[in-house]
Amino acid sequence: MGAPGQKKASGAGPVPSRRPARRTPGYRLIGLTGTNAAGKGEVALYLKTKGYEAFSLSDVIREHLRKRGLDVTRDNLIAAGNSLRRRYGADILARRVMKKARGNAVIDSIRNSREAAFFRKQPGFVLAAVDAPVEIRFKRAAKRGRQESAATLEDFIAKERQEMTGGRAGQQIRRCLGSADVTIINDGPLAKLRRKVDQCLL
Repeated sequence: MGAPGQKKASGAGPVPSRRPARRTPGYRLIGLTGTNAAGKGEVALYLKTKGYEAFSLSDVIREHLRKRGLDVTRDNLIAAGNSLRRRYGADILARRVMKKARGNAVIDSIRNSREAAFFRKQPGFVLAAVDAPVEIRFKRAAKRGRQESAATLEDFIAKERQEMTGGRAGQQIRRCLGSADVTIINDGPLAKLRRKVDQCLL
């Protein structure tokens, strides 16, 4: 997936012309989008070891659910996120997280094009997509033990289709993937993923 001319996972090839100016120790703001269980969290954790603050738009929703005594399931996360976007604007999660960022930061779980557009207004922003074959992602999701609401591969794929093309206030993962500056395919061990991050983002 990804837009034409987009830098791919191997880290090879020319640097996209729209990437921001280099800062120390890296870009000031790296946004992460991607499919479920692709490894966005692992990328964020690795960047944290490189001096980045780490934030997640999903954590805003988790906090919202906990305050209301609701279970943090995947279905509840999707429903609550969509509800917050409808009520306060499609970029509400991005606005809330951006208030917390002070220096170089990585922001996980960008799922709506308005969120991505908000971050693009910030200095030194680059959007990275993380993806992997669906069979691999389904196995990862099962191992991490969250309430995924998808007991079979077929259910997992069906739920992902719902997330790909949501409306204005919904999840628009396909659009976010297509607008990414960099795409990382996480189809191997953790060490390989970290090498790709080094090549593509640092």
